[in-house]
Amino acid sequence: MQTVSSEALAKVAGVKPTQLRKDLAYFGTFGTRGLGYHVAELSRRIADELGTSRLQPVVLVGVGNLGLALLSYRGFEKEGFEIVAAFDVDPARPRDKAITQPIFDMKELPARVRKLGVRMAVLTVPAEVAQEVANTLVENGIAGILNFSPIVLSVPEEVMVNNVNLAIELENLSYFIQV
Repeated sequence: MQTVSSEALAKVAGVKPTQLRKDLAYFGTFGTRGLGYHVAELSRRIADELGTSRLQPVVLVGVGNLGLALLSYRGFEKEGFEIVAAFDVDPARPRDKAITQPIFDMKELPARVRKLGVRMAVLTVPAEVAQEVANTLVENGIAGILNFSPIVLSVPEEVMVNNVNLAIELENLSYFIQV
């Protein structure tokens, strides 16, 4: 059985071993003093806490260039997420890249989200419709939105929104590489 010490984990995480042990204690009592943590058990407990011990269903709304690129990305599954449906106002529009994921009309979103039990969405629509689409998502039980649209969404307090603004990320990099 493979084990890892809190010192080794803390070094990789960039924290002190005492802080790492304290944080892991929130998951319950496990690990053995002097031996460390069993890697498989630690991995399972963290996956359980993050909700990634099974594939979490996600919908993607807005299948333009960015949405199409995200649908083509195969890395979500290995992190515990599966895009189970994609929606667009023009699902039949020809796209430059072939994908296997079917694209549904926005009118089908409420029924499919409920049927599939989806609670998370990726939003890649233009700014002018992003709030309206976010409202539709929230009305249909979406509790977490990864927002690539270039606006700040107004959602109820219990809904979590993570904003991804690629231009701001590039500005951040630009600042740090100035000489």
